[in-house]
Amino acid sequence: MAFDYKKEYKEFYMPKSKPSIVTIPPMNYIAVRGKGNPNDECSEYKQSIALLYGIAYTIKMSYRGDHKIDGFFEYVVPPLEGFWWQEQTEEMDYSHKNDMCFISIIRLPDFVTEEDFDWAVAEATKKKKMDFSKAEFLTYNEGLCVQCMHIGSYDDEPATIQAMHEFADQNGYKVNLTQDRFHHEIYLSDPRKCAPEKCKTVVRHPIIKSKTPTYN
Repeated sequence: MAFDYKKEYKEFYMPKSKPSIVTIPPMNYIAVRGKGNPNDECSEYKQSIALLYGIAYTIKMSYRGDHKIDGFFEYVVPPLEGFWWQEQTEEMDYSHKNDMCFISIIRLPDFVTEEDFDWAVAEATKKKKMDFSKAEFLTYNEGLCVQCMHIGSYDDEPATIQAMHEFADQNGYKVNLTQDRFHHEIYLSDPRKCAPEKCKTVVRHPIIKSKTPTYN
């Protein structure tokens, strides 16, 4: 049976719908950067998804070809994720989607090296007749975070985020969104096939220890 990251690492991909504290280890990703309203039909965001999956499935199916990856095992491609931010502000303003910046990502298995990644980019470019040069091999150490399962529309995330921030504050932490630590979403539902009110999204924010917890 293929290795499924969502099932094997439930603490990262299947949190409860109440906030919790988690430490995320360093991981490697396929990454594509961009900007603009993700809902626009020809947006950089939608283009980034095509690039990510093109490389992800090239790597996943590599065992059928001549390129052999050391330590390879069959696996389910991990879910689509995204780091999001807006310049000049720490909080996400969902009413100004044109100002959104993003790094679209898909987790890579640990056995995938940068050399394997470069091979996959070249192989996908050759086979799919597309330009995959915007894709990069990204190592990211997310560290200490507060996270929660959000069920519903993306535009309704602020209520979940507020609950996360309050939970962090009550437990002696403070949110630490910076130029290097981002609002993070993991998409467990396909919005094309799922009613907005039923969509499941892991929402995660970086935190640091504060001096003292607060209590209501």
